[in-house]
Amino acid sequence: MQAAQEKGEQQMLPSHSDNSGTDHQPLQQRRGSSGSSPAGVCGSAFRRRSNTDSRVPPHLAGRPSVGSNGTKRPSIPEISAYGDVQLGRRRSATYAELGAPVRRRSLAYSDLMAVFYPPNTMSQPTVTEAPFECREWEGVDDKQLEHMAISEPGAVGWEPTLEKAIRSIVSIKAQCVRSFDTETSGTYTATGFVVDADAGLILSNRHVVNPAPIVAQAIFVNYEEVELQPVYRDPIHDFGLFRYAPTSLKFMKPESIRLAPHKAKVGMEIRVVGNDAGEKLSILAGTLARLDRPAPDYGRGEYNDFNTFYLQAASGTSGGSSGSPVLDIYGDAVALNAGGSTKAASSFYLPLSRIVRALELVRRGEHVPRGSIQTEFEHLPYDELRRLGLDMAIETKMRETFPESQGMLTVRTTLPKGPADGSLRAGDIVISVNGKPVIDFVTLEDITDGAVGKELHIGVWRGIKAYDTRIKVQDMHAITPSRFIEIGGGVVNEVSYQIARSYDIPLGGIYVASSGHMLGSASIWRGSVIQSVGNVETRDLDSFALAISKLRDCSRVPVKFFALDQPHKQKMMIMSVATHWHALRLAVRDCGTGFWLYESLKEPMPSSEPLKAQVASGWHLPQSLSPGNIVWPSVVLIDFHIPYLVDGMKSTHFLGPGFIIDKSRGYVVCDRDTVPITVGDVHITIAGSIVLVGKVEFLHPVYNFAIVKYDPLQIGSTPVEDIKFHPEYLSGEKKLEQGDLVHVVAVSGDQNAVLRRTRVSTRAMVSTKECLPPRFRCLNVEGIKLNDQPSCQGGVLCDENGLVTGLWTSVSSQDNNHKDITTMTGFDASILRETVESLRKNDCYPDIRSLDIELWTIRMASARTLGLGPERIQQIASQDGDITRLLYVLGTLTGETPASKLLRTGDIILEKNGKFVRDVDQIGVIHGAESVELVVLRDGEEVKLNVPTTKLDAMETKSVVHWSGALVQEPYRAVQEQIRKLPSLIYVSCTLYGSPANCYGLRPGMWITEVENKPVKTIDEFLATLRQLRDSWNQQTADGGSAEDGGPFQNLKNARYVRLTVVNKNEVTRMLSLRLDNHYWPPWELVCDPNTTSGWDAIHYL
Repeated sequence: MQAAQEKGEQQMLPSHSDNSGTDHQPLQQRRGSSGSSPAGVCGSAFRRRSNTDSRVPPHLAGRPSVGSNGTKRPSIPEISAYGDVQLGRRRSATYAELGAPVRRRSLAYSDLMAVFYPPNTMSQPTVTEAPFECREWEGVDDKQLEHMAISEPGAVGWEPTLEKAIRSIVSIKAQCVRSFDTETSGTYTATGFVVDADAGLILSNRHVVNPAPIVAQAIFVNYEEVELQPVYRDPIHDFGLFRYAPTSLKFMKPESIRLAPHKAKVGMEIRVVGNDAGEKLSILAGTLARLDRPAPDYGRGEYNDFNTFYLQAASGTSGGSSGSPVLDIYGDAVALNAGGSTKAASSFYLPLSRIVRALELVRRGEHVPRGSIQTEFEHLPYDELRRLGLDMAIETKMRETFPESQGMLTVRTTLPKGPADGSLRAGDIVISVNGKPVIDFVTLEDITDGAVGKELHIGVWRGIKAYDTRIKVQDMHAITPSRFIEIGGGVVNEVSYQIARSYDIPLGGIYVASSGHMLGSASIWRGSVIQSVGNVETRDLDSFALAISKLRDCSRVPVKFFALDQPHKQKMMIMSVATHWHALRLAVRDCGTGFWLYESLKEPMPSSEPLKAQVASGWHLPQSLSPGNIVWPSVVLIDFHIPYLVDGMKSTHFLGPGFIIDKSRGYVVCDRDTVPITVGDVHITIAGSIVLVGKVEFLHPVYNFAIVKYDPLQIGSTPVEDIKFHPEYLSGEKKLEQGDLVHVVAVSGDQNAVLRRTRVSTRAMVSTKECLPPRFRCLNVEGIKLNDQPSCQGGVLCDENGLVTGLWTSVSSQDNNHKDITTMTGFDASILRETVESLRKNDCYPDIRSLDIELWTIRMASARTLGLGPERIQQIASQDGDITRLLYVLGTLTGETPASKLLRTGDIILEKNGKFVRDVDQIGVIHGAESVELVVLRDGEEVKLNVPTTKLDAMETKSVVHWSGALVQEPYRAVQEQIRKLPSLIYVSCTLYGSPANCYGLRPGMWITEVENKPVKTIDEFLATLRQLRDSWNQQTADGGSAEDGGPFQNLKNARYVRLTVVNKNEVTRMLSLRLDNHYWPPWELVCDPNTTSGWDAIHYL
């Protein structure tokens, strides 16, 4: 394979749907590049599975190489010596841009394999016309057919051939349910064809059958759907076999398409029939132009074929055509469609020689032997071989022995520490194997596959001399992983031959297929290889599982690893052990059923055991840095990691400073850009050296601050101090005004102290926009801006004596394009008063209430225009201070509460409980009062209203339900803000890649309103209805209603569909039908539990 091909090639992957949430673009891998022009820059590669989703990211998983937000980035194009041709595996893109095939990987933000916004649609591959059965040339042998084609051109035509063939060609829709090895989770469509109708065998590509866990169905021409069981996928060549139950077809009997690799010839007219571009049935014509094209390269880290020739024709296939048969005029398959160029019409087909051998063994129920010496060979023409030193006598003999051949095999690479390492070298010319002259891949593989566990005698020409080497043949299946471990929401497996070859590294180590929550806490993203955990070496999955079992939950341990793109640069990071959110289990492929079977692993020790107190000398600044030295003993650092993307989150890691407000109870205040939601792990660094596990205690529903808590007994006598508030500023008697002198004491990005003496430049209402997906935003509060704002993560504003007069925090929002933005803003210390006093006096939180409105300011001149009378203006003028603006209702935050129904957009708030309203803090948050008396200016008249208040919960989300890959919760406040009326209390917050929810169209931002036409309003009703359905189905199964086929398809036959009625925020209603899969996506619920370390407990419904 020549370096020139790399990266311009696309592998025809099935149409791959990897929702990444909000911003991932679909990447389809299409394979193949042609030509021999000088080197040119090529584009990214894709496989031909039709990408049916678009979104995040990612996050998680995809995250990726993963950015700071966890999103996976597409591969960087490389130089290709085969010209300016872009290649890829053809999985057809059905979302957005079918003309620009790029494969979309499924790593969401943080590599959590999750789907966010906007929703993606999935194209259903089908075929359109029901053909008649043609028997025009039954019984005619190949030679007669060839003679007919030459001497009687009208005797055989394409129409009857295609009408017969399409009865045996199927559209495949599949869900890759976990990231594994080179594959990522997601949904895709592709093509296959029946090669043994009696045994129910369907041939397709290896990247369609997939080494990862999948759930797949085939749709025949008459729209009958059958379950598929993966029975074989080749370790390196791009072919695999599915099995279906022939008895499951009730209305047609397909015939087998014969495999005829010997018939492929240059100049042959062919037809490629399949699910091209997700367009149901497509028939593409072409002429075979090459039979000896090097295998296309789809990029580093992707699945790649090697040690084989490919066929080439200009048939212009695209995504979704993976696995299509390449037919001759007699209906025989002469090759298997695999990939093609994104910038030309060239398509690339896998020869069938080795497929015929594997098919026959699978038919007989035998193992398919595959041998390897961990060496990649390439075929070079004789002119290049002469430059490598090939002796003329050897060339003469080879040309005489193989007159049709134009070259010989050479060694391209050998893997370090592999069987051939040290015996073969790059550039060696292969002369013979076991004494037999070898010049092609088929002969070499035939010998190698028959010598597993034995030695090969390989004769090579190196430079000017012949050498004879002896190399032991490995079992290729043994170096192809068939196990993985799910840990902390991520997936790891042993480094495979594919990965090792791609990056030229030795086999061994733990490959991160998906980072998830736990590995992501140490920035160990997809594409990393873990070498040790907690100072225990991890050479394989068994040693990795042992290392994990020795850890303690909620502890922090060192992990050594390297990124595959920098294999010689080892990294060490601190990982937070968090096995309380996700199951820790081992998955093993069962080749008999096609399922991956799970077994639980020994988990780390629970964190409930008491820890010894840790003592540090403290965290101090010199006296010269006053008033920073007064504040600094109260400063802590907070790490917050999110395991599930709920409450509108798109990122999973947050970092910022906090300030101790009660050292005896361990209370710490921080902003809500550091701790945005309640679901997550909190780690608090005290005195710069002690790291403790914390818990989220309080999230203010309006203002931008949160309270977390640590166990003060765990720091012993470590000198820490409560932050000291200026009493007049805490009570609200005084506020920072324009021109006031302040001292900023903050924490920089490298966690050092930042001190700045500056002045207040202005006070103004904080402006934030509704976010997508909906999440908390700060509103109804005034912010403080400074003249010379320091670059930092956050801090406090204080006077020269170190008394705090305000907070300096990070405020998160989005711009008009829904891109995340953060701004540094100061807030009055008085916003903390009610909370701090309640904690210190009663060890509880205040009763927070709201009028469910968003407020903004209006100039007095505009108020006069709207009908503000002279008497009221005179009254306002008599107030202390210069009042130039009033407050008015910018909008209501929900239409469900009494307050939102009484107040209207445009109302100017004049009085509250008989007092003139001059500041937003008088009306933005109300403490304790069940109702308030308001006077508003409405339509030019003053109106008195008694407005009931709405009680706000400081821990808004109290449960999260996982069902069929969807995370469901009650709609939180930010969601209610963006919809006129709630359809139900069953809100889909996130969907996971490769899940039924992802596959069948259940998207984030939808509400479930009916299950099987039964209305459901609450999550409890939703779960109760599902339990009733389950019990009903179990009874049917007990009565024998689902066991007609038995055997390996029993689990598949028990699969059920559930009809859901869903509504989006635009009040558009849809009916969905989801196929349940409790094997890979069992239901569970996460419930708030203050008695646990994290504050949450997982309940699994078996």
